[in-house]
Amino acid sequence: MTAMTPGSNIPLSAARVAVDVAAPVRLDVSGLLLTADGKVRSDDDFIFYNQPSGPGVTYRSGGGSAPDAIVVDTSAVPPGIEKIVVTASPDAAGQTFQGVEPTATVRNADDGSPLATFTPPQLGAETALVVIEIYLRNGAWKARAVGQGYANGLAGIATDFGVSVEEPAAPAPAAPVAPVAPPVPAAPVAAPTTPAKPLNVQPAPPAPPVDPRIAPPAPAASGKINLDKGRISLQKNQTVSLVKGGRPLLSQVKMGLGWEPAFRGKDIDLDASVIAFGPNRNHLDSCYFGKLSILGGAIKHSGDNLTGEGAGDDEVIVVDLGRIPADATGLVFTVNSFTGQKFTEVAKAYCRLIDAATGEELVRFDLTGAEPQTGVMMAKLIKQFTGEWEMTGMGEFVKSRTVRGMVKPAAKAL
Repeated sequence: MTAMTPGSNIPLSAARVAVDVAAPVRLDVSGLLLTADGKVRSDDDFIFYNQPSGPGVTYRSGGGSAPDAIVVDTSAVPPGIEKIVVTASPDAAGQTFQGVEPTATVRNADDGSPLATFTPPQLGAETALVVIEIYLRNGAWKARAVGQGYANGLAGIATDFGVSVEEPAAPAPAAPVAPVAPPVPAAPVAAPTTPAKPLNVQPAPPAPPVDPRIAPPAPAASGKINLDKGRISLQKNQTVSLVKGGRPLLSQVKMGLGWEPAFRGKDIDLDASVIAFGPNRNHLDSCYFGKLSILGGAIKHSGDNLTGEGAGDDEVIVVDLGRIPADATGLVFTVNSFTGQKFTEVAKAYCRLIDAATGEELVRFDLTGAEPQTGVMMAKLIKQFTGEWEMTGMGEFVKSRTVRGMVKPAAKAL
């Protein structure tokens, strides 16, 4: 039996599999049949306790004594369906996954033998979860561990995948109580045409509100999202506005960066850094293992990790957004391989923004590709004219073993 980690996959050795999700509390488990565009064909493709069967997919109740499960008969899945997503949400109204550790088990549905297990890490305010995907790739069926959380419940998952969900009309928005512009659709800050172009961006005119669900994100052209609905998973070049309740997040946050050696390789010594820039893309300072505090202590580094071993963040950079000097308007977070190992030798590289006061993960960006380079720009934080900060996932590789060699590429990328 395989113990899966987020993003890992296994080939299915059985044509009929069952995915059950167990937890200390009662969970509702459901499944969605998705086409190549990631959507259901109709509401009939949403399989749950009130609609327990569909083509090739059935819901199986545990009766309270066993976990609920979604059973997939891959031989009976209709043409055009390329993925079955298995989801879970706490049965009790309003309950989150805080303190609840769900475990999904993929089994041979005929004899009950386990094929794989998956326990999503670091859950908190989520009220629903995409746990496992059963998907078709090159004519073969596989299972992938996902662990994507939603803060707006099963309805948020269903709506994101194209299921019609009736919801009460939202109340009329209250008049603003502070002169802070609400988050509006805007592209990430473009590279400058001249070195003097400022980082502080004028607010765009009012526009229709963007749906800020934390489901798999829409293309960047659809506009920015904010933190109102919970944890965000960024794609490359997507931007999230660090705003909650219409107000900029100006508290202390942690940028955690982590990695593991690929292919059971040797220890890999990577170095996480942050480079601070002024409004004209002028380099102010760099925080790294050789300089653990910059900008009057507003940015601090946790120190060097020499191996990348162990679970959790390998290096952490603490940023007090409220104490960042006014002349520091751009931060670029980088990772370098001082020993010269390439990022093709690295697995599971990621960065994540955490609320330092609560430990809540706010934003996560997973590096899904790799290039044979020794440096990568992971993410950037840019201060807007309104006072809010925006975070953009980058994932841009650079030939540089030290943070010094990252300064010019980082300035160009702002």
